[in-house]
Amino acid sequence: MDIGVLTALLVAVVGVVGTLMSALLTQRAADRSRQRDLERAGEVWDRRTEARELWSCYVALNTSGRHYLAALTDLLYALGREAELPSVRKRLTAARDQHREVYAEAQMRLPERVLDHAGAVSHGLGAVYGMVRRLDDGLARPGDSSAAAHDAVESLWVQLRDMRREMRADLGVFRSDHGRRRGEQGEVGAASVTDRHSGIDPEGVEGR
Repeated sequence: MDIGVLTALLVAVVGVVGTLMSALLTQRAADRSRQRDLERAGEVWDRRTEARELWSCYVALNTSGRHYLAALTDLLYALGREAELPSVRKRLTAARDQHREVYAEAQMRLPERVLDHAGAVSHGLGAVYGMVRRLDDGLARPGDSSAAAHDAVESLWVQLRDMRREMRADLGVFRSDHGRRRGEQGEVGAASVTDRHSGIDPEGVEGR
Protein backbone atom coordinates (compact mmCIF):
# COMPACT_ATOMS: atom_id res chain seq x y z
CA MET A 1 0.00 0.00 0.00
CA ASP A 2 1.22 3.43 -0.88
CA ILE A 3 2.67 5.24 2.14
CA GLY A 4 0.60 8.32 1.42
CA VAL A 5 -2.61 6.36 1.37
CA LEU A 6 -1.64 4.59 4.60
CA THR A 7 -0.83 7.87 6.24
CA ALA A 8 -4.14 9.37 5.17
CA LEU A 9 -5.95 6.29 6.46
CA LEU A 10 -4.21 6.50 9.84
CA VAL A 11 -4.99 10.19 10.11
CA ALA A 12 -8.64 9.47 9.32
CA VAL A 13 -8.79 6.67 11.91
CA VAL A 14 -7.13 8.85 14.54
CA GLY A 15 -9.57 11.63 13.74
CA VAL A 16 -12.57 9.34 14.10
CA VAL A 17 -11.24 7.86 17.33
CA GLY A 18 -10.48 11.33 18.66
CA THR A 19 -13.97 12.49 17.83
CA LEU A 20 -15.51 9.47 19.51
CA MET A 21 -13.31 9.84 22.59
CA SER A 22 -14.11 13.53 22.80
CA ALA A 23 -17.84 12.79 22.65
CA LEU A 24 -17.44 10.04 25.28
CA LEU A 25 -15.47 12.28 27.62
CA THR A 26 -17.98 15.10 27.14
CA GLN A 27 -20.82 12.70 27.95
CA ARG A 28 -19.06 11.44 31.05
CA ALA A 29 -18.39 14.97 32.23
CA ALA A 30 -22.04 15.83 31.69
CA ASP A 31 -23.10 12.71 33.58
CA ARG A 32 -20.82 13.59 36.49
CA SER A 33 -22.16 17.14 36.52
CA ARG A 34 -25.75 15.87 36.57
CA GLN A 35 -24.86 13.44 39.36
CA ARG A 36 -23.35 16.26 41.41
CA ASP A 37 -26.45 18.38 40.80
CA LEU A 38 -28.68 15.51 41.91
CA GLU A 39 -26.58 14.99 45.04
CA ARG A 40 -26.69 18.69 45.89
CA ALA A 41 -30.45 18.76 45.32
CA GLY A 42 -30.81 15.72 47.56
CA GLU A 43 -28.76 17.37 50.30
CA VAL A 44 -30.85 20.52 50.08
CA TRP A 45 -34.04 18.45 50.25
CA ASP A 46 -32.74 16.51 53.25
CA ARG A 47 -31.82 19.73 55.05
CA ARG A 48 -35.22 21.25 54.34
CA THR A 49 -36.99 18.09 55.47
CA GLU A 50 -34.94 18.01 58.66
CA ALA A 51 -35.69 21.69 59.29
CA ARG A 52 -39.42 21.13 58.79
CA GLU A 53 -39.40 18.16 61.15
CA LEU A 54 -37.48 20.11 63.77
CA TRP A 55 -39.85 23.06 63.43
CA SER A 56 -42.83 20.71 63.92
CA CYS A 57 -41.15 19.21 66.98
CA TYR A 58 -40.55 22.67 68.45
CA VAL A 59 -44.15 23.73 67.83
CA ALA A 60 -45.49 20.55 69.43
CA LEU A 61 -43.23 20.91 72.48
CA ASN A 62 -44.11 24.58 72.98
CA THR A 63 -47.83 23.92 72.53
CA SER A 64 -47.93 20.90 74.83
CA GLY A 65 -45.99 22.79 77.50
CA ARG A 66 -48.42 25.70 77.37
CA HIS A 67 -51.45 23.40 77.54
CA TYR A 68 -49.95 21.48 80.45
CA LEU A 69 -49.23 24.68 82.34
CA ALA A 70 -52.70 26.04 81.57
CA ALA A 71 -54.29 22.83 82.87
CA LEU A 72 -52.25 23.06 86.07
CA THR A 73 -53.40 26.64 86.51
CA ASP A 74 -57.02 25.66 85.98
CA LEU A 75 -56.81 22.93 88.60
CA LEU A 76 -55.27 25.37 91.06
CA TYR A 77 -58.24 27.71 90.64
CA ALA A 78 -60.71 24.82 90.78
CA LEU A 79 -59.51 23.56 94.18
CA GLY A 80 -62.45 23.58 96.57
CA ARG A 81 -64.99 23.76 93.74
CA GLU A 82 -66.15 20.17 93.66
CA ALA A 83 -68.41 20.60 90.63
CA GLU A 84 -65.51 21.75 88.44
CA LEU A 85 -62.82 19.33 89.60
CA PRO A 86 -63.67 16.16 87.60
CA SER A 87 -63.46 17.84 84.19
CA VAL A 88 -60.40 19.89 85.17
CA ARG A 89 -58.58 16.80 86.43
CA LYS A 90 -59.37 15.03 83.16
CA ARG A 91 -57.94 17.90 81.12
CA LEU A 92 -54.83 17.97 83.28
CA THR A 93 -54.23 14.24 82.84
CA ALA A 94 -54.62 14.54 79.07
CA ALA A 95 -52.30 17.57 78.91
CA ARG A 96 -49.69 15.81 81.06
CA ASP A 97 -49.76 12.65 78.92
CA GLN A 98 -49.50 14.69 75.72
CA HIS A 99 -46.54 16.65 77.01
CA ARG A 100 -44.75 13.49 78.12
CA GLU A 101 -45.16 11.97 74.66
CA VAL A 102 -43.98 15.10 72.86
CA TYR A 103 -41.04 15.60 75.22
CA ALA A 104 -39.92 11.99 74.80
CA GLU A 105 -39.73 12.49 71.03
CA ALA A 106 -38.06 15.88 71.43
CA GLN A 107 -35.28 14.31 73.48
CA MET A 108 -34.22 12.42 70.35
CA ARG A 109 -34.18 15.53 68.16
CA LEU A 110 -33.30 18.64 70.14
CA PRO A 111 -29.79 20.14 70.16
CA GLU A 112 -28.22 20.18 73.61
CA ARG A 113 -28.74 23.87 74.38
CA VAL A 114 -32.45 23.66 73.60
CA LEU A 115 -32.80 20.34 75.40
CA ASP A 116 -31.41 21.94 78.57
CA HIS A 117 -34.28 24.44 78.56
CA ALA A 118 -36.87 21.83 77.63
CA GLY A 119 -35.64 19.54 80.40
CA ALA A 120 -35.88 22.32 82.98
CA VAL A 121 -39.43 23.14 81.85
CA SER A 122 -40.47 19.48 81.91
CA HIS A 123 -39.00 18.99 85.39
CA GLY A 124 -40.72 22.14 86.63
CA LEU A 125 -44.06 21.05 85.22
CA GLY A 126 -43.73 17.70 86.91
CA ALA A 127 -42.89 19.32 90.25
CA VAL A 128 -45.90 21.65 90.07
CA TYR A 129 -48.11 18.74 89.00
CA GLY A 130 -47.08 16.79 92.09
CA MET A 131 -47.76 19.74 94.38
CA VAL A 132 -51.13 20.54 92.83
CA ARG A 133 -52.28 16.93 92.99
CA ARG A 134 -51.24 16.66 96.63
CA LEU A 135 -53.21 19.79 97.39
CA ASP A 136 -56.16 18.35 95.49
CA ASP A 137 -55.94 15.07 97.44
CA GLY A 138 -55.54 16.83 100.79
CA LEU A 139 -52.08 15.32 101.29
CA ALA A 140 -49.97 18.47 101.26
CA ARG A 141 -46.32 18.21 102.28
CA PRO A 142 -44.35 20.89 104.08
CA GLY A 143 -43.91 23.75 101.61
CA ASP A 144 -46.97 22.82 99.57
CA SER A 145 -49.49 25.63 99.25
CA SER A 146 -51.65 27.31 96.68
CA ALA A 147 -49.42 30.40 96.82
CA ALA A 148 -46.26 28.33 96.25
CA ALA A 149 -47.89 26.59 93.30
CA HIS A 150 -48.92 29.93 91.78
CA ASP A 151 -45.37 31.25 92.16
CA ALA A 152 -44.01 28.13 90.44
CA VAL A 153 -46.50 28.56 87.59
CA GLU A 154 -45.39 32.17 87.07
CA SER A 155 -41.76 31.04 86.97
CA LEU A 156 -42.60 28.36 84.42
CA TRP A 157 -44.14 30.91 82.05
CA VAL A 158 -40.77 32.65 82.06
CA GLN A 159 -38.95 29.36 81.47
CA LEU A 160 -41.27 28.53 78.60
CA ARG A 161 -40.43 31.86 76.97
CA ASP A 162 -36.72 31.24 77.41
CA MET A 163 -37.10 27.80 75.83
CA ARG A 164 -39.06 29.28 72.94
CA ARG A 165 -36.36 31.85 72.27
CA GLU A 166 -33.73 29.11 72.10
CA MET A 167 -35.91 27.24 69.62
CA ARG A 168 -36.33 30.31 67.47
CA ALA A 169 -32.61 31.01 67.58
CA ASP A 170 -31.86 27.44 66.52
CA LEU A 171 -34.25 27.79 63.59
CA GLY A 172 -32.64 31.08 62.62
CA VAL A 173 -35.73 33.22 63.18
CA PHE A 174 -34.61 34.86 66.41
CA ARG A 175 -34.78 38.63 66.51
CA SER A 176 -33.61 40.61 69.46
CA ASP A 177 -36.35 42.14 71.56
CA HIS A 178 -33.83 44.23 73.49
CA GLY A 179 -35.43 47.38 74.79
CA ARG A 180 -38.95 46.09 74.18
CA ARG A 181 -39.30 43.50 76.93
CA ARG A 182 -36.42 44.10 79.31
CA GLY A 183 -38.74 43.81 82.28
CA GLU A 184 -40.29 40.48 81.35
CA GLN A 185 -40.45 39.00 84.83
CA GLY A 186 -42.13 42.15 86.07
CA GLU A 187 -44.60 41.95 83.21
CA VAL A 188 -45.44 38.36 84.09
CA GLY A 189 -46.08 39.37 87.66
CA ALA A 190 -48.29 42.20 86.47
CA ALA A 191 -50.38 39.96 84.25
CA SER A 192 -54.05 39.97 85.11
CA VAL A 193 -55.58 37.25 87.23
CA THR A 194 -57.92 36.52 84.33
CA ASP A 195 -54.99 35.78 82.01
CA ARG A 196 -53.25 33.54 84.53
CA HIS A 197 -56.44 31.66 85.36
CA SER A 198 -57.16 30.98 81.69
CA GLY A 199 -53.63 29.72 81.13
CA ILE A 200 -52.74 32.52 78.72
CA ASP A 201 -49.06 33.29 78.47
CA PRO A 202 -48.77 37.05 79.20
CA GLU A 203 -46.39 37.30 76.26
CA GLY A 204 -49.22 36.09 74.06
CA VAL A 205 -48.32 36.31 70.41
CA GLU A 206 -44.80 34.91 70.69
CA GLY A 207 -46.15 31.59 71.87
CA ARG A 208 -48.18 30.99 68.72
